[in-house]
Amino acid sequence: MITASEFKGGLTLEHEGVLYVIVEYQHVKPGKGGAFVRTKMKNLRTKKVIEKTFRVEERFQEAFIEEKKMQYMYCTADTYHFMDQETFEELILNAENISEIVNFLKENMEVSGIFYKHELIEITLPTFINLKITHTEPGIKGDTAKSSYKPATVETGAIVQVPLFVNENDTIKIDTRTGTYVERI
Repeated sequence: MITASEFKGGLTLEHEGVLYVIVEYQHVKPGKGGAFVRTKMKNLRTKKVIEKTFRVEERFQEAFIEEKKMQYMYCTADTYHFMDQETFEELILNAENISEIVNFLKENMEVSGIFYKHELIEITLPTFINLKITHTEPGIKGDTAKSSYKPATVETGAIVQVPLFVNENDTIKIDTRTGTYVERI
């Protein structure tokens, strides 16, 4: 058990049966009345951020999160298959459970699985990945009047905005947090 006075960024805890990670916190000691802690906490299941205020003496159950290296193997119609790289156990997930990362999954890619009490909470991709462009329109020289970016389809099926000088069969680096182009490789 921990008290609100021990809060720090990145701490995971269980509050009212929900798993949260502390994004921001501020210890406040007003001139009148008791001290309190103002927090911003992110729900690990829904990704929603809420603001809450707690008295410093309030107690919480700290949640111990386990991170495991996983490998994305393949997908079938609407299921995605991952393998725990330590135990070699297979984990099968439905498309709706990982909809935010599906566009950047590539076979044999190493990802991180976040677990709480042996239950998968989230799968996170590497921050940057390299993908080959399978289709894009050719850039026209001097065509910068309207926009200096064009859509390009990468090997995973995702569509990314790229600069005009990038062509089909080029390999590009993508930031998976934002889904944006970083550089041509």
